[in-house]
Amino acid sequence: MATYQPWYHGNITRSKAEDLLSKAAKDGSFLIRDSESIQGAYALCVLYQNCVYTYRILPNEERKLSVQASEGVPIRFFSVLSDLVDEYYKENMGLVTHLQFPVQKEEEPEEESGTGHTQITPQPCSRLPQPLPPRNNSVSVMPKCFPFTRSCDALYVFSIPDDHLKSIQDYLRNLVSLDAEQVQTGNFTLPYLKQVTHGICKNLQRYVFSFLSPFLHSFISYPHFSGFSPSPEPLARELRCTSAPRLTTETPCAKPRSVRCGLMFMCVFFKQIQLLQVKSDVLGISTKMYIKVDVEGGKVYFKKSKDGPEDKYYMHNKILQLVKSQKVHAKLVIILEMEKEKTSRKEFAFEDSKKREGFCQLLQQMKNKHTDKPEPDMITIFIGTWNMGNTGPPQRITSWFQSKGQGKTLDDTADHIPHDIYIIGSQEDPLGEKEWTDILKSTLRGITNISFKQVAIHTLWNIRIVVLAKPEHENRISHVFSDSVKTGIANALGNKGAVGVSFMFNDTSFGFVNSHLTSGSEKKIRRNQNYINILRFLNLGDKKLNPFDITHRFTHLFWLGDLNYRIEMPSSEAENIVAKIKQQQYQELLKEDQLSQERAAGRVFLHYEEITFAPTYRFERETREKYAYTKAKATGTKYNLPSWCDRVLRKSYPLAHVVCQSYGCTADIMTSDHSPVFATFEVGVTSQFVSKNGTLVSQGGIKFMNCMAILNTKSKTKFFIECHSSCLESFVKSPEGENQEHNEGSLKVRFGSQIELTPIISDPEYLLDQHILICIKSTDCEESYGKRVVEPKRTCRRTRATSLERRQPSARWSFRASVVLIRLADASLQSNFHWILCSNEPTHLIYRGELHCEIHSLH
Repeated sequence: MATYQPWYHGNITRSKAEDLLSKAAKDGSFLIRDSESIQGAYALCVLYQNCVYTYRILPNEERKLSVQASEGVPIRFFSVLSDLVDEYYKENMGLVTHLQFPVQKEEEPEEESGTGHTQITPQPCSRLPQPLPPRNNSVSVMPKCFPFTRSCDALYVFSIPDDHLKSIQDYLRNLVSLDAEQVQTGNFTLPYLKQVTHGICKNLQRYVFSFLSPFLHSFISYPHFSGFSPSPEPLARELRCTSAPRLTTETPCAKPRSVRCGLMFMCVFFKQIQLLQVKSDVLGISTKMYIKVDVEGGKVYFKKSKDGPEDKYYMHNKILQLVKSQKVHAKLVIILEMEKEKTSRKEFAFEDSKKREGFCQLLQQMKNKHTDKPEPDMITIFIGTWNMGNTGPPQRITSWFQSKGQGKTLDDTADHIPHDIYIIGSQEDPLGEKEWTDILKSTLRGITNISFKQVAIHTLWNIRIVVLAKPEHENRISHVFSDSVKTGIANALGNKGAVGVSFMFNDTSFGFVNSHLTSGSEKKIRRNQNYINILRFLNLGDKKLNPFDITHRFTHLFWLGDLNYRIEMPSSEAENIVAKIKQQQYQELLKEDQLSQERAAGRVFLHYEEITFAPTYRFERETREKYAYTKAKATGTKYNLPSWCDRVLRKSYPLAHVVCQSYGCTADIMTSDHSPVFATFEVGVTSQFVSKNGTLVSQGGIKFMNCMAILNTKSKTKFFIECHSSCLESFVKSPEGENQEHNEGSLKVRFGSQIELTPIISDPEYLLDQHILICIKSTDCEESYGKRVVEPKRTCRRTRATSLERRQPSARWSFRASVVLIRLADASLQSNFHWILCSNEPTHLIYRGELHCEIHSLH
């Protein structure tokens, strides 16, 4: 018999788990939930220093459980979850911190019925459960004495959140009989149904009732009630009061239905139907037409006139993709599936961007209602980089894609699990594009039994990037761009430089850069300049964000390649370096790593993961046992000390979910003097937002108030603030600030007027997930004096002043902002935060500023 475990939370979402841990606010707090990506697996979530770390708990072939923890920690297997948890209360088990405080599941309030009925709480089985069914796809069978519950599996429940569905299930298991007794005695208030609906979000009450109503019809029809025929009016009135939600759009209702025993339920079924006027562009000819969306029926009608026939329509499963134009916010392309696996593109122009967003929300709502495959909120990405040394690959390169070798590697039980997207960067690649992609696809097919689709490929001389994705994601990827930058001699030769690819995965932007920078231990400054040139000239992503370099344009940016930064030690230390590598004293060598030093000085590059593998350059070919650190040249012996030339780096927007699952190099691919490097990441993604408060109703906006900056400049020009975001139709420019004298050589600028942003979607829930890019510019040449990403969600969660980014000692300017106010329609919350920007521009210093941000109601 399974015993109750307080730390097991069942099939809750990742975001819910993070919220629970954040409320606990203690290092070592933990819980276990079902994995969202692997059936039959679990996720161990641990809180440490206000961050949530997630570890997979995977079953092996013998159905024993093990934790995917840090490399170097012995793998332990357990038959039951409770034994695993008990073991990880110990320290030094490979987690970020040992388990200390179990976070208990939030229980529903106990019913005050006095009947002795208790709620049934899901519990982990004493042994590993069978693989989980698809989420939201099944409902527990009710007691046999209620035959109407046998139809439960046939009802549509996919659009109901898990916690809401659980409340409904508990009502049907335990409380519906109590409501029946109340009805028998003449009390038609349905108190227990009312308690359930009141405990669920107001905006989702209609889902609860539409789910329950068929059961209640059948329940009252059950022979148990034979001979009982109360008046329908009181019961119908109570049902309307209990379950009818507030309407935010015009929503037609169905008429009440009769029941065999004489009861009549005033069942309110909602059928959202919207008719929108658009312009269709066919062969350059613009034609006015109408689009009608039937959410309940799962149909989209295309009509030539408002009152025209509805004979031409497409079902929800024929709508493959919506592609929003980034240049013209009112335009939308709909990709439709036609006969014989062909597709058709239909381009429409709406009256304005708000109408377009409202239409997209309706379509997404329709898709959510009628599909059993919810959009993913998490994907995994494989990133590989390899300097091939102008030599073809060996016959087998599977270890690279299975993250096997040195460093932080994947567990053997997970190495066969396919990733959603593969990014492969190569340098000194001697193969043609088709030959190389055929090898990559064949290798992945042998590992995963999946034929991956090519998303993009771009080559600059011998520098190449390839993007492959699962076939199921083909219609989730859009806005694919690629570009390259030469940084060779005089920035004209492509033997050194970068290639990049960007795309949207649903509503999340990704950028990938593969670079091969200047070689030579003494050319560190040249490499830094390569990096700056690539930032300046690589043209990827949303063109509206051109004022910002690529480090600010994407939700997630990954930079990979042969960066050529070396260990900066005298050549006489070569043997000593090799000895330290054999002893795995990597941290001592990393102190002399040029990239680590340049990053610490604030000059280059992004966040990078901890290195726990040996330097990947320069080996003797066909062996990984010996470094070839000397090279005979006409001018003498040249030293190439062992170094971590090949790297994977990343940068994501604040609060965006990204977790490194592996980072290392292979040990069995030896055709080049470089070893291939791999990294895998679990990355959060978002889909088309669907408002719970109506699709086209304005509810909120964003304000910046009382902004002030201190600039270290001798210029007397005026300054202004620019705000950019994908949630805005166009960028917003503030009035010019008022310049005031400050200390010698510096200028204080006050921006007295508030900056009000009117987003395309003004739902506060949507706004809290957005990111606003702001920059301070001069009016004389509109050059930027500083850039930063502002995230409203952080200001809502933090309750005291917190530094988001330390000032770097060599920074030439910095910007500090504090005091953020967030107001929603029904509540007010004030939080403080600070952030600091750093740059290497030598002529400007933004020293201090105050920023007030308000998300406000427009009612």
